[in-house]
Amino acid sequence: MIQINNDLQPTDFSTKLSRFWELSAQKIRLIDQQYDTAKGSPVFTVQGQYTTRGWTEWTQGFQYGSAILQFDATGDPYFLDMGRKKTVEVMAPHVSHIGVHDHGFNNVSTYGNLLRLMMEGKLPFNEQERNFYELALKISGAVQASRWTAIKNNQNTDAGFIHSFNGPHSLFVDTIRSCRALVLSHSLGHVFQAEGDARISLLERAILHMKATADYSIFYGEGRDTYDLWGRTAHESVFNVKDGNFRCPNSQQGYSGFTTWTRGLAWAMCGFPEELEYLATLDDRELEPLGGRERIEAFLLKAARATCDFYIEYTPTNGIPYWDTGAPNLHKLGDYLDRPADPYNEHEPVDSSAAAIGAQGLLRLGRYLTEKGEAEAGQRYWQAGLTVLHALFDEPYLSTDPSHQGLILHSIYHRPNGWDYVPTGSKIPYGESSMWGDYHAREVALYLQRISKGEPYYAFFSGISTHRNA
Repeated sequence: MIQINNDLQPTDFSTKLSRFWELSAQKIRLIDQQYDTAKGSPVFTVQGQYTTRGWTEWTQGFQYGSAILQFDATGDPYFLDMGRKKTVEVMAPHVSHIGVHDHGFNNVSTYGNLLRLMMEGKLPFNEQERNFYELALKISGAVQASRWTAIKNNQNTDAGFIHSFNGPHSLFVDTIRSCRALVLSHSLGHVFQAEGDARISLLERAILHMKATADYSIFYGEGRDTYDLWGRTAHESVFNVKDGNFRCPNSQQGYSGFTTWTRGLAWAMCGFPEELEYLATLDDRELEPLGGRERIEAFLLKAARATCDFYIEYTPTNGIPYWDTGAPNLHKLGDYLDRPADPYNEHEPVDSSAAAIGAQGLLRLGRYLTEKGEAEAGQRYWQAGLTVLHALFDEPYLSTDPSHQGLILHSIYHRPNGWDYVPTGSKIPYGESSMWGDYHAREVALYLQRISKGEPYYAFFSGISTHRNA
């Protein structure tokens, strides 16, 4: 269980953050200078050098989004120029990509960040440039919403989800973060149109997907199955596409459908609180036809609390998790939850990328609850998030080797498939980085830096959600 440090304050991280952004700049430049783009998008490192892995191009937005975040944090124009240039040159195919569930990863990280910076006043206002970013985000949200599977629910009301690249039967917990693409498109005034010019609300599709994720990807200790624990998650939920019924939990990258892959858990921890923050910007009248604010916020908050609670309870004391809470050799580590995680052990790898993602969820949930008047609960999650970052932003997780292209070490991609590099003499992978781990470390570092410096609050919709009605 995480030993929450209640004494940590955001201002305590000033030295860590300065060092973090200095190293981050080195890594981005190193990849820009050395990586062969003919290989495809960089995904994860092998012996410190970024390489690719053919699945889908789901990490390219993280690569160029990292440069944009670096500019946001430091003001260095080199990184803004890179982010702008590469977004225009290479990201268009991601906007119209009908075959993936990753629009929130690729397009919100690039077009979304650039539009956010302009609307926050950190970029000079240019109407044509703004229109370019807005058009990309409008289309991205609609294309993402088109990957739709209708399902049954107990209330006999509309239900469904954005299906994964596995097919229409497959709901991934990851996709909660692609709801950002839908709600940004909605906030920019866009409507998804289908056959016969049928107008489909992007906000409605986003909320229905969030509800399906909360209902089927998250467990609440309410007797769903033998392995039902408060806050446990399933990576994939499988449905019968002929009758719309739920069939079973499954996992692609975790150990099994009945164990908790910690990166999937982290996606949920981050996704639900940030959507709660977004919904707070909407008028009640927009939510009334979709079930009303009270009902929607209730299931989002329940999922956010549950997943964050599970993370706190089933993560080692320093806040860095192992790759799956049911990994088959964890028992060989003894009382591993009662001490800091050991990335160099002989039995099971840690996954620092889950920590980078999950920490942001803990912080956002903590702040959300505090602002809602739940100070004690909010403080618990907030301090847990700071505790995770206290470990993550230091060695052995922060990469200080000037020849290593990764920023955050000990990330895991696909343990079941054996895709991660195992050093000679070791039984497990360690010492490598991932593009999503590095990007989300930068995201949460920017979040914390803005808090510590009293700067405008960082959210994916900052300056955008109000633009349509401005």
